[in-house]
Amino acid sequence: MKSEAAQITKQPAGYLSPESRLRMAILQHPNQITAELCRRSLHYFMQEFWDEISNDAFKPNWHLELFCDELQTIAERVAKGLPKEYDLIVNVPPGTTKTSVFLIMFPAWCWLKWYWMRFITASYSAALSLESAEYSRDLIRSTKFQNVFPELAIKQDKDTKSNFRVVKIADETVKLGGNRFSTSVGGALTGFHGHVLLVDDPIDPNKAVSEVELGNANRWLDQTLSTRKIDKSITPTVMIMQRLHENDPSGHILAKKKANVRHISLPGEIRNYRKSLKPDSLADKYIDDLLDPVRMGWDVLKDLEADLGQYGYAGQIGQSPTPPGSSMFKIEMLPIIDKMPSLANVVGVVRAWDKAGSQNTGAFTVGLKLYKLNIGNASKFIISDVVRGQWSSEIREDIIKNTAIADGTDTTIWVEKEPGSGGKESAESTIRNLAGYNVYADRPTGDKVYRADPVSVAVNNGNVSLLNGEWNAAFKNELAFFPFSKYKDQVDALSLAFSKLTKDKQAKMLFGGRRR
Repeated sequence: MKSEAAQITKQPAGYLSPESRLRMAILQHPNQITAELCRRSLHYFMQEFWDEISNDAFKPNWHLELFCDELQTIAERVAKGLPKEYDLIVNVPPGTTKTSVFLIMFPAWCWLKWYWMRFITASYSAALSLESAEYSRDLIRSTKFQNVFPELAIKQDKDTKSNFRVVKIADETVKLGGNRFSTSVGGALTGFHGHVLLVDDPIDPNKAVSEVELGNANRWLDQTLSTRKIDKSITPTVMIMQRLHENDPSGHILAKKKANVRHISLPGEIRNYRKSLKPDSLADKYIDDLLDPVRMGWDVLKDLEADLGQYGYAGQIGQSPTPPGSSMFKIEMLPIIDKMPSLANVVGVVRAWDKAGSQNTGAFTVGLKLYKLNIGNASKFIISDVVRGQWSSEIREDIIKNTAIADGTDTTIWVEKEPGSGGKESAESTIRNLAGYNVYADRPTGDKVYRADPVSVAVNNGNVSLLNGEWNAAFKNELAFFPFSKYKDQVDALSLAFSKLTKDKQAKMLFGGRRR
């Protein structure tokens, strides 16, 4: 009698197990299998076609899968015609592949399943909006995409970066599909409607301190984009951005406290910004308190804080755009030295002047001298002198001239040029008075806190020292209470000098060129 095992394993001739049939199907129709897996998962599609949009290796991280799942859920409800559950706001640092997911891959993936779907996409500038549209369009045109999805194509007579349309080819017939219209925040949208509205970085980080720019962006979102929905009960708005200001578009929308807004906030690190994390349950996914140790480890974040300043770092990395308070400068980290070190290490020296309009304004005229030294691999700064007083314009110009003579021609002089014709004439008068010296005028942009942000990081990291002098006490007192100090002239002069010695380093975007 044959064993039970033998009876079980005996199969008819030609029998193939399910596993074998699957392997054979993959070998015979590899593109069909790939196509099916891509349609099932946006995350899989992104990994499969990553090489078509980037020359850099794909860097997986849990937040990308989270983004893909969120977008897929939203798209599936739209496809079924179900009322939207919420609009989505995502706050995440730049450089985390957000644009690739939301603006490049997502629309292309949706057309694999729902070729009729229409999108409106917007960024703070037309160039950035068109760039992501171009990547998405080039992805569809790529040889690999066409091999896997030969039924989808770009309509030839509707093929521009700002507005292109897809078609589906089935049974030798061409079906008109959806389109993607790309614009800038503030741009015209008359005549265009979308099943899904996508907004990526609606405000320029370098203009986020401008109340005018913030107001323009928020009004456009409220009054223009919101009216461009195919069905207001179904069409969702998806916005992804870094936090830049308390009243940036994310803050503007969240302040309304609408129940149908889902907010995902992912700080680059939660050692200092745990309160910004939403939902809080995602904390378990952070490794060593980092959102993405590969893209943004602690060494990278330390460098970014030096580049961005406290304000920029808190917003762009911490997703907490709260202006620094009275502890902006940690004066205990500002040592006083008795003599200058070897001048062999000096790589630059600047005297920056912040001029009061007149001796009756209550403000001070300040001339601050700042040295930059390279010691080892680090940059150090020494404030060697501060000239400060309330003088008439004639006396002030004499003092500025005498200070330049004392400093010598090796010191570069910068004069802050206030807005308006009066500020221009005053700066030009000083430049004429200093003929023969390296002297330039600078018109400040942004508020005082914004301009002081980079140098505050240098101070707080112990990279700035004071040369012993009678001016030390008044200087440290102003910094200790800034930005709520009665006078801010010394900080303004310090900010100007520091920016020139660090090549106008101010809060900035982390990305440029190809946006990730």
